[in-house]
Amino acid sequence: MAAVRDPEATKARIFAAATAEFAAHGIAGARVDRIAREAKANKQLIYAYFGDKAELFSQVLQQALLQLASAVPVDADDPDCYVDRLMEYHRAHPELVRLLLWEGLEYGNGEIPHEAERRARYDDKAEAFAAAQEKGRVDRELPPRHLLFMISALAGWATAVPQFRRLLVGGDEDDLAGLRESVRTAAGRITRPAGERAPGPGGATDRAGGREPSGDR
Repeated sequence: MAAVRDPEATKARIFAAATAEFAAHGIAGARVDRIAREAKANKQLIYAYFGDKAELFSQVLQQALLQLASAVPVDADDPDCYVDRLMEYHRAHPELVRLLLWEGLEYGNGEIPHEAERRARYDDKAEAFAAAQEKGRVDRELPPRHLLFMISALAGWATAVPQFRRLLVGGDEDDLAGLRESVRTAAGRITRPAGERAPGPGGATDRAGGREPSGDR
């Protein structure tokens, strides 16, 4: 009796194998035969499902971004905790940042596949920060899109360049924990409304939540 084909299970194996392959080698360096071998799938079946290697990469990245959105929903009302959860997610799933870096190398500043869909998801996240600003939960001085960009960068950079993090900050668990706390503090300071910032000596505060520069007055 012939085995029953399960297209969804096959696609899941292809996505898993392709994620590892693209994260390691990028679009140009990835090989569909290796993906097929790891996924225990027919190479021609991969082309039938996804068309070509670039489209497979795009769908792999889309899936990885959806998994991030599901695991770490945007929390604009609590940005310092949100950035902390993002850092932990990237640490556990470094392939996402690597896929984004490969995408940047491949497309540069040009249009990416399925750009409108990606932009719409980022619009939704930026809108969450705009809503938090309207509610007074987040400082209004910086545009919400800039805040989202900065928080995303703060959360992902340690995973994007682990060698830089290790050389500058250190490579053990205590070093990473200290960095996460600093990033969380930084995210809180750039987003916290002025009235909620921690006072410095004498009760003076600056825009980052610390001391006001003394200087001559």
